[in-house]
Amino acid sequence: MAPPTQVLVCTSTACRSSGGEQLFKALRREIKNLGLDVRVVKTGCYGFCGLGSVAVVHPGAVLYCNIDENGAGNIARTHLRDGRLVQNLLYRSMNGEGNRNFLHEIPFFEKQQRVVLDNSGLIDPEDINEYIARDGYFALAEVLRSRAGPADVVDAVRRSGLRGRGGAGFPTGEKWFFAAAQEGPEKYIICNADEGDPGAFMDRSILEGNPHAVLEGMLIAGYAVGAQEGYVYVRAEYPLAVKRLEIAIRQAQKLGLLGKGILGSDFDFDVDIALGAGAFVCGEETALLRSAMGFRGEPRVRPPYPVEKGLYDKPTIINNVETLANVPAIIRNGPEWFAAMGTEGSKGTKIFSLAGQIKNTGLIEVPMGISLADIVYDIGAGPPPGRRIKAVQTGGPSGGAVPAELLDVPVDYESLQAVGTIMGSGGLIVLDNTDCMVDLAKFYMQFAAHESCGACTLCRVGVVHVVDILERITQGEGTLDDLQELEELAYDVRDASLCGLGQTAANPVLSTMKYFWDEYLAHVRDRRCPAGVCNALSH
Repeated sequence: MAPPTQVLVCTSTACRSSGGEQLFKALRREIKNLGLDVRVVKTGCYGFCGLGSVAVVHPGAVLYCNIDENGAGNIARTHLRDGRLVQNLLYRSMNGEGNRNFLHEIPFFEKQQRVVLDNSGLIDPEDINEYIARDGYFALAEVLRSRAGPADVVDAVRRSGLRGRGGAGFPTGEKWFFAAAQEGPEKYIICNADEGDPGAFMDRSILEGNPHAVLEGMLIAGYAVGAQEGYVYVRAEYPLAVKRLEIAIRQAQKLGLLGKGILGSDFDFDVDIALGAGAFVCGEETALLRSAMGFRGEPRVRPPYPVEKGLYDKPTIINNVETLANVPAIIRNGPEWFAAMGTEGSKGTKIFSLAGQIKNTGLIEVPMGISLADIVYDIGAGPPPGRRIKAVQTGGPSGGAVPAELLDVPVDYESLQAVGTIMGSGGLIVLDNTDCMVDLAKFYMQFAAHESCGACTLCRVGVVHVVDILERITQGEGTLDDLQELEELAYDVRDASLCGLGQTAANPVLSTMKYFWDEYLAHVRDRRCPAGVCNALSH
């Protein structure tokens, strides 16, 4: 029996902004008018965020890009009715190699390894049955019905080598171990979905495309550490992610996968949503806790750590979206399977939002240890014609710029730190010769100044002073003394701030001064912006 014909339409936020929802409706309307027996399905992100709207026709996995409502009619008539490919909507290689008809032929995917994103683009995120059909909640069933106890689950996560994907990279199993050791009947699991880096959309895409994986990860974490309640702290600016989370929670409750006596066991666990108001500082775990309890989001001194005193002063696990979404696959496939991917110190895969001056932008998932050069030139297809790559900014406003000559650096926690940046939550912005590194540093420092909670003097006042210096430099009013003061102040902000926001706020300044000192000198000594970005200076 031949498999049924299906059209999977990306309805993530990126494709919706390009008309993905209208495309979904238009396809259904055209198919109905033609009397075709074809199922049209809403699904999550394929990764080609710059080519929306995107749809894939099965069987065959034929990818169509840049589809408008007229394109819906072409696909319905030409492909679904007449059996011919719609040539003008096929993916065209960015390197001039012609059309590529099928997903598996496209270079964008060749060096990717989809674990967390495995279901994104394949299932309807608003239908729990499709998640279950892809082995969803089987990991939860395994830990509840096998002889393995909570300690065995913690041990499996420890042996997998999974580290926190929110930026700090702390070993997940160790965090769970500490929480499990805490006494008392009340413990909490919090999923940190407060994704605040400019240009980052990894967590949003996971929640929009595969929300049940996150819920299942929270359930397993709750069982492992003895918690009975969880919260997803998610930005209110993510309405589609919130909607699909709400649907997923209701569906899981209806099937007995959340609530009392889950799957006939004595394990009780439920999940609710806490909406954040968009403050970047609330991505820091202690500020997140205060915000979730209804207070102003300000970091506090640690220790005590959240695993000791967290939400309502009870032991609390805080893991980011991607971290939790990895857990079901680790339990299903075994910790050794996960540990076989990546590097010695950085196991598994990592999701990045790939943006900036490259031909292929979007969402990618790659094995740890891949080089930045492979991401930029093979997955991203390199810079636009006539341009040259200057640097890659990793880690968002808390990270640094890696210059082109160091792009062979492996993408793992230690290697990136060694060149003066961090992996962060997964923002990755490619810069070319049309970008000014001094202006880039100013942009990130302005962001840090705006998002500071104001608790620390060096962060509240020092960052603003850094911005003032950078303003003078980009306006052609800077001096050599300004450069010395800028560097000294950047180190002061780093060393004297309480939380991660302040401690890393000056990283963009320190890394650009280290690798692009000539651009700072050109601005100050020669009154010239080499990239032609700073209008007050000569080019």
